[in-house]
Amino acid sequence: MEHQIAFVRLIAESTKLLKTKRFRRRTTMIEVIQFKLNGETVRLKADGERMLLWVLRTDLGLTGPKYGCGEEHCGACTVLVNGEAVLSCQMPVKVVKGKEVVTIEGLAGPGKLHPLQKAFIEQDALQCGFCTPGMILKAHSLLVKTPLPTRDQILQGMDENLCRCGSYPRVIQAIEAASKEMQGGKK
Repeated sequence: MEHQIAFVRLIAESTKLLKTKRFRRRTTMIEVIQFKLNGETVRLKADGERMLLWVLRTDLGLTGPKYGCGEEHCGACTVLVNGEAVLSCQMPVKVVKGKEVVTIEGLAGPGKLHPLQKAFIEQDALQCGFCTPGMILKAHSLLVKTPLPTRDQILQGMDENLCRCGSYPRVIQAIEAASKEMQGGKK
């Protein structure tokens, strides 16, 4: 009998706690969100507060952006929004409404490699490959702003992207090679 009374009290306390603002379930706001994704117009109905990473991966089937930390610390989820590298794991999808989003899948044309993708392959800058899409998109954003960066500018620009395998020297070499190719010269 004591256990039953304790259980009833626990349920009563839990019910009170659930009614507090902190524990109240958030009401989902489904809205129509339209944006350009890799050159194509996308229109979907989604909770505007849902993270862009999960919309891209789950709803749209893209596997380039990765879930690494979910805290904006590793860069695995990097995508380009209007040409700027952003971390999609903490970006609500409503933020990209009317904007252009590019993932690694859309960086180059079909059957083609972007100079950064080519350089990452040639410099063997991808060991396990998990961080590679984020690294390439972050590097792309850097090279748009600073076409021929110094080594220090590359280090500073890539600082927020982590590589668990430690292939940083080859990543730097790949970015240097790609920057030269993108400026019209071959490595």
